[in-house]
Amino acid sequence: MAKRRMAKTAGWAAILGLGLGIAQAQAADSKPIRMGTEPWLGYGQWDVAAAKGIFAANGLSDVKIINFTEDKDLNAALASGQLDAANVATHTAMVMAASGLPIKIVMLLDFSLKADAILADKDIGSIAALKGKKVAFEQGTTSDILLNYALHANGMTISDVNVVPMPAADAGTALIAGRVPVAVTYEPYISAALAHGSNVKLLYTAGTDPGLISDVLVVRDDVLKSRPDAVKALIASWGAALEDYQAHTAADRAIIAKAVGDTPADLATAFDGVRYYSVSENKAALTGDFAHKTFLDVKQAAKNAGLPTDGVSADTLIDPSFVQSAQ
Repeated sequence: MAKRRMAKTAGWAAILGLGLGIAQAQAADSKPIRMGTEPWLGYGQWDVAAAKGIFAANGLSDVKIINFTEDKDLNAALASGQLDAANVATHTAMVMAASGLPIKIVMLLDFSLKADAILADKDIGSIAALKGKKVAFEQGTTSDILLNYALHANGMTISDVNVVPMPAADAGTALIAGRVPVAVTYEPYISAALAHGSNVKLLYTAGTDPGLISDVLVVRDDVLKSRPDAVKALIASWGAALEDYQAHTAADRAIIAKAVGDTPADLATAFDGVRYYSVSENKAALTGDFAHKTFLDVKQAAKNAGLPTDGVSADTLIDPSFVQSAQ
């Protein structure tokens, strides 16, 4: 699985609910939608939509899902206008906006509940016990956000631990090998570490503050203005794909697992640790708890991690109108 969300910076018979006028307008939009993504299962409903013809059923004749393995490349493509939309972590969207990138969050995709975690050896029983310990994690990623949040929630700062910069894919391995007593990482590396390290335990998960580690769909402002129906159709496609996933979970997990380069069996725990958000849930979240609580928690954690978020607010970055009008 690629580096995840750094802040440097397909059995589906019919789709109901789109009015005839909207459908006709969308069908006339033949210009490609170029959407950036990474191999993270939280973005998997787009793979379901592509595999099962859901985009076309919603009037989008050409959606190009463009995969990136480096966040900096995705961010650069969005900034230069080579992408119309992108799937990013919430804190990444904030950093993008703070740097002047003209984007809006138009949909909440997922919450990571157990798919991001702090792992420790058996002798460490609390976050407070991390003081003075070596902690391996990838700086600038969701792991950085989670660690800083956990520390500050316990009256500590990053200066209270010995930072060991390390890719998330390697952090769990370092813990198992005894090179560090603490590692912050995400799935599938969490499951691998727990399965192969008898002395490894789960110390803290993102579910402690649901939404702290979350993903959103961002769209460039010029696209929102020039192609609003296409954006609504994109959102409707996510909703329809999620309905299909809920009805055909095993088959759709296979589609998503293939897209991220893994197997459904290896990702079973990872899938269970992620909560996808429907369009109807978005209608409440983007004007409710996500905007008024989660957003503030993420922003504070990003600030604690030394990431730029100045001038960014829920009112300026979140545009709930597209999910509100999506059918």
